[in-house]
Amino acid sequence: MADRAAEYQRLGIARGDIAPWEDGFRSRPGGPGTFEWWYFDFVLDDGSTLVINFMAKDFRVGKGVNQPPAPVVTIELDRPDGTHSERTSPTHPDDHDFATDRCDVRIGRNRISGDLHTYRIHADVDGVVADVTLTGQVPPWRPETGHVVFGEEKQKYFAWLPSVPQGRVEATLTIDGATETRTGTGYHDHNWGDAEMTRLMHHWYWARAEAGDYTVITSYITAAKKYGSAEIPIFMLAKDGKILADQGNLVRFTKYDERPDPATGKPVANTLMYDYDATAEGGEHFRVTFRRENTIVQDRMIESLKGPKRILAQLAGFNGAYLRFTGQVTVERLTHDEDGDSASAPALWELMYFGKH
Repeated sequence: MADRAAEYQRLGIARGDIAPWEDGFRSRPGGPGTFEWWYFDFVLDDGSTLVINFMAKDFRVGKGVNQPPAPVVTIELDRPDGTHSERTSPTHPDDHDFATDRCDVRIGRNRISGDLHTYRIHADVDGVVADVTLTGQVPPWRPETGHVVFGEEKQKYFAWLPSVPQGRVEATLTIDGATETRTGTGYHDHNWGDAEMTRLMHHWYWARAEAGDYTVITSYITAAKKYGSAEIPIFMLAKDGKILADQGNLVRFTKYDERPDPATGKPVANTLMYDYDATAEGGEHFRVTFRRENTIVQDRMIESLKGPKRILAQLAGFNGAYLRFTGQVTVERLTHDEDGDSASAPALWELMYFGKH
């Protein structure tokens, strides 16, 4: 993690104080290897999950990450009965605007505007129209500078800003002409970088969840072999809108009951545990546990490639995959007396696995 005072100064940001421009366009000039996206996910009152992603260029493998910006929008909707639908807009290389002083993104007729607290999202892709207002209930947060740096000279980076760790959602969905209005909870983060993720990372787990009065964001990144397979834990726990714990170096991450996924061959843990213990520093001890019940996305990345790109990926032995899970999260506050508590709730998390097992 880029966490030294000189790195804050170099990036022009303040420790613990996030400015609206940080959620604006950051990957200029958008050259080869750069990527950037604004991600939203929503858990709706009928049990559906909605994921909307605005990408400056399609970062998915072989989709043009080394090309000039060709912005695209994706919508994924999962219903409680297991129905999964996914829509991708055409690319808009000449019909887009990205503000740099705030989050104001337009890709064709799709748009986001927000100020680190309230966001309005309009997405219209292939018969699915979503109009969503997301209002923050937990303040914006980033792990230190939000930058993970790679290489002896820190010449490559991956950046991440959870602008809305948790928020209230009001949504209107029109799907093939049928309109429904929903409420729920939501999340927004912003990612960007200057190198292909497949070259930087071997795999990562990522999750966000709400359980009782708690809000959780977790990630565990394992770097590519050329970067020593370094492991970077990221952890944030808030309660009643106040951040209680966010020092990644105090986290012990454990995977249990790991088995090959039948569709992708990637190892998937049925249980993930993040143990955050700050008692030696006068803080508190929390444990967050994710227990998998269903796998709702099993994406072998090579299947999205066509023609020569697919042949080259096969020759190189690339077999990257993206998986998304649902299940239960439990948050425990561990004490030596009777003051401890716990809460459980449904949760959504992912595994991005670029490398070979």
